[in-house]
Amino acid sequence: MPKPFKFDVLKHEFVPRHEIMSEEEVEELQEEYDISKEQLPRILNTDPGALSVRARPGDVLRITRKSDTAGQATAYRLCVEASDA
Repeated sequence: MPKPFKFDVLKHEFVPRHEIMSEEEVEELQEEYDISKEQLPRILNTDPGALSVRARPGDVLRITRKSDTAGQATAYRLCVEASDA
């Protein structure tokens, strides 16, 4: 397991908000877009954002960032084991 950070990377102005979605939210996402979890883009469990929210392989993260054009952009990522990538 990587060493813990000396500061909260999520508090940095350039790091978007990361949050683990509930199973219910994931099911709604899958129904809305007619996809499986495995079809989502991936994020490694060693990514600083994933580590900060303590994401585990199999979790789905909602990443919300500021966007000049849309105001706010939301991305979804499936957390995977770094050795499996």
